[in-house]
Amino acid sequence: MPSTKDDMTNHPPPLRPLYRLAQAAAVQVLLLLSACQPAVLDPHGFVGRSERTILIDSLAIMLAIVIPTVCATLGFAWWFRASNSRAKYLPDWAYSGEIELVVWGIPLLTILLLGGVAWLSSHELDPANPVPSNAKPIEIQGVSLDWKWLFIYPDQHVASVNQLVVPAGVPLHFRLTSASVLNVFFVPQLGSMIYTMNGMTSTLNLIADDPGTFLGRSAHYSGDGFSDMHFEVRAVPADQFAAWVTSTRGTGQALDAGSYAQLARQSTNVAPSTYRDADPSLFGKIVSQQIPPAPGPQVGLPSVDVSNRTEQ
Repeated sequence: MPSTKDDMTNHPPPLRPLYRLAQAAAVQVLLLLSACQPAVLDPHGFVGRSERTILIDSLAIMLAIVIPTVCATLGFAWWFRASNSRAKYLPDWAYSGEIELVVWGIPLLTILLLGGVAWLSSHELDPANPVPSNAKPIEIQGVSLDWKWLFIYPDQHVASVNQLVVPAGVPLHFRLTSASVLNVFFVPQLGSMIYTMNGMTSTLNLIADDPGTFLGRSAHYSGDGFSDMHFEVRAVPADQFAAWVTSTRGTGQALDAGSYAQLARQSTNVAPSTYRDADPSLFGKIVSQQIPPAPGPQVGLPSVDVSNRTEQ
Protein backbone atom coordinates (compact mmCIF):
# COMPACT_ATOMS: atom_id res chain seq x y z
CA MET A 1 0.00 0.00 0.00
CA PRO A 2 1.57 3.37 -1.00
CA SER A 3 2.54 5.87 1.65
CA THR A 4 0.56 9.01 2.39
CA LYS A 5 3.27 11.16 0.84
CA ASP A 6 3.27 9.15 -2.39
CA ASP A 7 -0.52 9.23 -2.52
CA MET A 8 -0.53 13.02 -2.22
CA THR A 9 2.11 13.25 -4.95
CA ASN A 10 0.14 11.10 -7.37
CA HIS A 11 -3.20 12.72 -6.57
CA PRO A 12 -3.00 16.49 -6.13
CA PRO A 13 -5.50 18.07 -3.77
CA PRO A 14 -8.75 19.43 -5.25
CA LEU A 15 -9.05 23.08 -6.26
CA ARG A 16 -9.69 25.44 -3.44
CA PRO A 17 -13.19 26.94 -3.20
CA LEU A 18 -11.92 30.49 -3.79
CA TYR A 19 -10.09 29.37 -6.93
CA ARG A 20 -13.25 27.73 -8.23
CA LEU A 21 -15.17 30.93 -7.46
CA ALA A 22 -12.61 32.94 -9.43
CA GLN A 23 -12.97 30.57 -12.37
CA ALA A 24 -16.75 30.95 -12.33
CA ALA A 25 -16.45 34.74 -12.17
CA ALA A 26 -14.08 34.76 -15.14
CA VAL A 27 -16.52 32.69 -17.19
CA GLN A 28 -19.35 35.09 -16.34
CA VAL A 29 -17.27 38.10 -17.38
CA LEU A 30 -16.46 36.48 -20.73
CA LEU A 31 -20.13 35.70 -21.31
CA LEU A 32 -21.06 39.31 -20.60
CA LEU A 33 -18.35 40.64 -22.91
CA SER A 34 -19.48 38.34 -25.73
CA ALA A 35 -23.16 39.24 -25.42
CA CYS A 36 -25.17 41.56 -27.64
CA GLN A 37 -24.94 45.32 -27.45
CA PRO A 38 -26.47 46.68 -24.23
CA ALA A 39 -29.40 48.33 -26.03
CA VAL A 40 -31.69 48.31 -22.98
CA LEU A 41 -28.98 50.18 -21.04
CA ASP A 42 -28.57 52.73 -23.86
CA PRO A 43 -32.08 54.22 -24.11
CA HIS A 44 -33.06 57.08 -26.40
CA GLY A 45 -36.53 57.90 -25.16
CA PHE A 46 -38.59 58.65 -22.06
CA VAL A 47 -39.90 55.10 -21.68
CA GLY A 48 -36.52 53.50 -22.25
CA ARG A 49 -34.81 55.78 -19.73
CA SER A 50 -37.48 55.10 -17.11
CA GLU A 51 -37.14 51.35 -17.59
CA ARG A 52 -33.35 51.57 -17.25
CA THR A 53 -33.80 53.43 -13.96
CA ILE A 54 -36.14 50.71 -12.70
CA LEU A 55 -33.66 48.01 -13.74
CA ILE A 56 -30.75 49.69 -11.95
CA ASP A 57 -32.81 50.45 -8.84
CA SER A 58 -34.01 46.85 -8.65
CA LEU A 59 -30.47 45.55 -9.06
CA ALA A 60 -29.23 47.83 -6.26
CA ILE A 61 -32.01 46.65 -3.93
CA MET A 62 -31.21 43.00 -4.62
CA LEU A 63 -27.47 43.53 -4.21
CA ALA A 64 -28.18 44.98 -0.76
CA ILE A 65 -28.98 41.43 0.37
CA VAL A 66 -26.85 39.44 -2.09
CA ILE A 67 -23.51 41.10 -1.27
CA PRO A 68 -23.82 40.77 2.55
CA THR A 69 -24.98 37.16 2.13
CA VAL A 70 -22.00 36.24 -0.06
CA CYS A 71 -19.61 38.04 2.31
CA ALA A 72 -21.15 36.34 5.35
CA THR A 73 -20.87 32.92 3.67
CA LEU A 74 -17.19 33.42 2.91
CA GLY A 75 -16.62 34.86 6.39
CA PHE A 76 -18.28 31.93 8.15
CA ALA A 77 -16.37 29.43 6.02
CA TRP A 78 -13.08 31.13 6.92
CA TRP A 79 -13.82 31.63 10.65
CA PHE A 80 -15.13 28.13 11.30
CA ARG A 81 -12.36 26.36 9.43
CA ALA A 82 -10.92 23.31 11.11
CA SER A 83 -7.60 25.02 11.96
CA ASN A 84 -9.17 27.97 13.81
CA SER A 85 -8.98 27.13 17.52
CA ARG A 86 -10.73 30.39 18.48
CA ALA A 87 -14.02 29.41 16.81
CA LYS A 88 -16.55 28.24 19.39
CA TYR A 89 -18.26 24.91 18.89
CA LEU A 90 -21.82 25.05 20.29
CA PRO A 91 -23.55 21.74 19.53
CA ASP A 92 -26.51 22.53 21.80
CA TRP A 93 -27.25 25.99 20.30
CA ALA A 94 -30.78 26.15 18.90
CA TYR A 95 -32.23 29.67 18.70
CA SER A 96 -31.34 33.38 18.60
CA GLY A 97 -33.98 36.08 18.37
CA GLU A 98 -31.42 38.58 17.02
CA ILE A 99 -30.40 36.24 14.22
CA GLU A 100 -34.04 35.50 13.38
CA LEU A 101 -34.70 39.24 13.13
CA VAL A 102 -31.85 39.71 10.67
CA VAL A 103 -32.62 36.55 8.66
CA TRP A 104 -36.29 37.48 8.16
CA GLY A 105 -36.17 41.26 8.39
CA ILE A 106 -33.71 41.99 5.58
CA PRO A 107 -35.46 39.77 2.97
CA LEU A 108 -38.81 41.25 4.00
CA LEU A 109 -37.54 44.78 3.46
CA THR A 110 -36.07 43.75 0.11
CA ILE A 111 -39.37 42.27 -1.04
CA LEU A 112 -41.27 45.37 0.08
CA LEU A 113 -38.89 47.67 -1.78
CA LEU A 114 -38.92 45.57 -4.95
CA GLY A 115 -42.69 45.25 -4.76
CA GLY A 116 -43.07 48.99 -4.35
CA VAL A 117 -40.85 49.72 -7.34
CA ALA A 118 -42.73 47.19 -9.49
CA TRP A 119 -46.16 48.45 -8.38
CA LEU A 120 -45.47 52.13 -9.01
CA SER A 121 -43.60 51.66 -12.27
CA SER A 122 -46.19 49.27 -13.72
CA HIS A 123 -48.80 52.01 -13.41
CA GLU A 124 -46.63 54.97 -14.42
CA LEU A 125 -45.24 53.16 -17.47
CA ASP A 126 -48.45 51.50 -18.60
CA PRO A 127 -48.00 51.11 -22.40
CA ALA A 128 -51.39 52.77 -22.93
CA ASN A 129 -50.38 55.93 -21.04
CA PRO A 130 -49.43 58.86 -23.30
CA VAL A 131 -45.79 59.96 -23.27
CA PRO A 132 -45.31 63.39 -21.63
CA SER A 133 -45.01 65.85 -24.52
CA ASN A 134 -46.63 68.97 -25.93
CA ALA A 135 -46.44 67.62 -29.49
CA LYS A 136 -49.31 65.81 -31.19
CA PRO A 137 -48.61 62.05 -31.43
CA ILE A 138 -47.99 60.32 -34.75
CA GLU A 139 -50.49 57.50 -35.30
CA ILE A 140 -48.92 54.22 -36.44
CA GLN A 141 -50.68 50.91 -37.03
CA GLY A 142 -48.44 47.86 -36.86
CA VAL A 143 -49.19 44.35 -38.14
CA SER A 144 -46.96 41.33 -37.52
CA LEU A 145 -46.94 38.94 -40.47
CA ASP A 146 -45.03 35.78 -41.44
CA TRP A 147 -42.18 36.93 -41.23
CA LYS A 148 -42.15 40.68 -41.54
CA TRP A 149 -43.67 43.83 -40.08
CA LEU A 150 -46.17 46.10 -41.80
CA PHE A 151 -46.49 49.68 -40.54
CA ILE A 152 -49.40 51.84 -41.69
CA TYR A 153 -49.50 55.63 -41.21
CA PRO A 154 -53.26 56.31 -41.38
CA ASP A 155 -52.98 60.12 -41.29
CA GLN A 156 -50.27 60.19 -43.96
CA HIS A 157 -51.90 57.43 -46.08
CA VAL A 158 -48.61 55.59 -46.58
CA ALA A 159 -47.19 52.31 -45.30
CA SER A 160 -43.84 50.57 -44.97
CA VAL A 161 -42.53 47.05 -44.52
CA ASN A 162 -39.63 46.23 -42.19
CA GLN A 163 -38.79 49.88 -41.65
CA LEU A 164 -40.27 52.52 -39.41
CA VAL A 165 -39.52 56.18 -40.12
CA VAL A 166 -40.61 58.55 -37.35
CA PRO A 167 -39.98 62.19 -36.39
CA ALA A 168 -37.57 62.60 -33.48
CA GLY A 169 -39.01 64.24 -30.37
CA VAL A 170 -42.62 63.48 -31.33
CA PRO A 171 -44.72 60.90 -29.39
CA LEU A 172 -45.60 57.72 -31.25
CA HIS A 173 -49.01 56.17 -30.65
CA PHE A 174 -48.99 52.55 -31.83
CA ARG A 175 -51.95 50.28 -32.40
CA LEU A 176 -50.62 46.78 -32.94
CA THR A 177 -52.13 43.48 -34.05
CA SER A 178 -51.11 40.21 -35.68
CA ALA A 179 -52.32 38.86 -38.99
CA SER A 180 -51.03 35.42 -38.04
CA VAL A 181 -49.67 33.86 -34.84
CA LEU A 182 -48.93 35.67 -31.60
CA ASN A 183 -45.83 37.86 -31.75
CA VAL A 184 -44.01 40.56 -29.75
CA PHE A 185 -43.06 44.07 -30.87
CA PHE A 186 -39.87 45.37 -29.26
CA VAL A 187 -37.50 48.28 -29.86
CA PRO A 188 -35.01 47.87 -26.97
CA GLN A 189 -33.60 51.42 -27.07
CA LEU A 190 -37.09 52.95 -26.95
CA GLY A 191 -38.57 50.52 -24.40
CA SER A 192 -41.69 48.46 -23.62
CA MET A 193 -42.08 45.24 -25.57
CA ILE A 194 -45.71 44.33 -26.15
CA TYR A 195 -47.60 41.38 -27.63
CA THR A 196 -49.45 41.43 -30.93
CA MET A 197 -52.41 39.04 -31.16
CA ASN A 198 -54.75 38.13 -33.96
CA GLY A 199 -58.18 39.67 -33.56
CA MET A 200 -56.98 42.04 -30.83
CA THR A 201 -55.37 45.49 -30.67
CA SER A 202 -52.52 46.39 -28.33
CA THR A 203 -51.73 50.04 -27.58
CA LEU A 204 -48.21 51.33 -27.07
CA ASN A 205 -46.80 54.83 -26.63
CA LEU A 206 -43.12 55.54 -27.28
CA ILE A 207 -40.87 58.45 -28.21
CA ALA A 208 -37.40 58.81 -29.73
CA ASP A 209 -35.80 61.87 -28.19
CA ASP A 210 -32.95 62.24 -30.69
CA PRO A 211 -32.36 61.36 -34.35
CA GLY A 212 -30.82 57.95 -34.84
CA THR A 213 -31.33 54.41 -36.10
CA PHE A 214 -32.58 51.79 -33.66
CA LEU A 215 -33.10 48.07 -34.06
CA GLY A 216 -36.62 46.70 -33.75
CA ARG A 217 -37.32 43.01 -33.55
CA SER A 218 -39.74 40.22 -32.96
CA ALA A 219 -39.28 38.95 -29.40
CA HIS A 220 -41.39 35.80 -29.69
CA TYR A 221 -40.53 32.70 -31.72
CA SER A 222 -42.97 32.35 -34.60
CA GLY A 223 -41.53 29.85 -37.04
CA ASP A 224 -38.89 29.48 -39.76
CA GLY A 225 -38.35 33.17 -40.52
CA PHE A 226 -38.27 34.40 -36.92
CA SER A 227 -34.52 35.10 -36.86
CA ASP A 228 -34.84 37.57 -39.75
CA MET A 229 -38.02 39.23 -38.52
CA HIS A 230 -36.47 42.54 -37.54
CA PHE A 231 -36.74 46.13 -38.73
CA GLU A 232 -35.04 49.51 -38.44
CA VAL A 233 -36.52 52.48 -36.64
CA ARG A 234 -35.18 55.68 -38.20
CA ALA A 235 -35.83 58.74 -36.07
CA VAL A 236 -35.29 61.81 -38.24
CA PRO A 237 -35.92 65.55 -37.90
CA ALA A 238 -39.48 66.68 -38.65
CA ASP A 239 -38.63 68.16 -42.05
CA GLN A 240 -36.96 64.93 -43.16
CA PHE A 241 -39.99 62.93 -42.02
CA ALA A 242 -42.27 65.20 -44.06
CA ALA A 243 -39.98 64.76 -47.08
CA TRP A 244 -40.05 60.97 -46.64
CA VAL A 245 -43.86 60.98 -46.54
CA THR A 246 -44.03 63.10 -49.70
CA SER A 247 -41.57 60.84 -51.50
CA THR A 248 -43.41 57.68 -50.43
CA ARG A 249 -46.74 59.03 -51.64
CA GLY A 250 -45.37 59.33 -55.16
CA THR A 251 -43.71 55.94 -55.58
CA GLY A 252 -44.43 52.27 -55.24
CA GLN A 253 -47.58 50.19 -55.12
CA ALA A 254 -50.83 51.16 -53.43
CA LEU A 255 -51.71 49.21 -50.31
CA ASP A 256 -55.19 47.77 -50.68
CA ALA A 257 -56.82 44.41 -50.05
CA GLY A 258 -55.19 42.85 -53.11
CA SER A 259 -51.63 43.97 -52.41
CA TYR A 260 -52.07 43.12 -48.74
CA ALA A 261 -53.13 39.56 -49.63
CA GLN A 262 -49.88 39.16 -51.56
CA LEU A 263 -47.86 40.66 -48.70
CA ALA A 264 -49.53 38.40 -46.11
CA ARG A 265 -48.18 35.26 -47.79
CA GLN A 266 -45.24 33.69 -45.98
CA SER A 267 -41.86 35.13 -46.94
CA THR A 268 -38.45 35.49 -45.33
CA ASN A 269 -35.62 38.03 -45.57
CA VAL A 270 -38.00 40.67 -46.93
CA ALA A 271 -36.20 43.87 -47.90
CA PRO A 272 -37.54 47.19 -46.53
CA SER A 273 -40.10 48.74 -48.87
CA THR A 274 -42.95 51.24 -48.93
CA TYR A 275 -46.53 51.54 -50.15
CA ARG A 276 -48.31 54.65 -51.34
CA ASP A 277 -52.02 55.36 -50.92
CA ALA A 278 -52.56 53.02 -47.97
CA ASP A 279 -56.18 52.08 -47.33
CA PRO A 280 -57.05 53.72 -43.96
CA SER A 281 -59.62 51.02 -43.21
CA LEU A 282 -57.23 48.12 -43.78
CA PHE A 283 -56.03 47.84 -40.17
CA GLY A 284 -59.59 47.68 -38.85
CA LYS A 285 -60.44 44.92 -41.32
CA ILE A 286 -57.42 42.91 -40.18
CA VAL A 287 -58.33 43.27 -36.50
CA SER A 288 -62.03 42.47 -37.05
CA GLN A 289 -60.98 39.53 -39.28
CA GLN A 290 -62.98 40.82 -42.23
CA ILE A 291 -59.74 39.91 -43.96
CA PRO A 292 -59.13 36.24 -43.02
CA PRO A 293 -56.04 35.69 -40.89
CA ALA A 294 -53.01 33.99 -42.36
CA PRO A 295 -52.69 30.26 -41.67
CA GLY A 296 -49.52 30.78 -39.62
CA PRO A 297 -46.25 28.85 -39.84
CA GLN A 298 -46.68 25.31 -41.08
CA VAL A 299 -44.05 22.64 -41.65
CA GLY A 300 -43.11 22.07 -45.27
CA LEU A 301 -44.63 25.23 -46.76
CA PRO A 302 -42.27 27.01 -49.18
CA SER A 303 -41.41 30.66 -48.55
CA VAL A 304 -42.63 33.19 -51.08
CA ASP A 305 -40.38 36.05 -52.17
CA VAL A 306 -42.25 39.36 -52.22
CA SER A 307 -39.16 41.53 -52.51
CA ASN A 308 -40.09 42.79 -56.01
CA ARG A 309 -41.87 45.81 -54.57
CA THR A 310 -40.28 49.25 -54.57
CA GLU A 311 -37.35 49.29 -52.14
CA GLN A 312 -36.15 52.36 -50.25
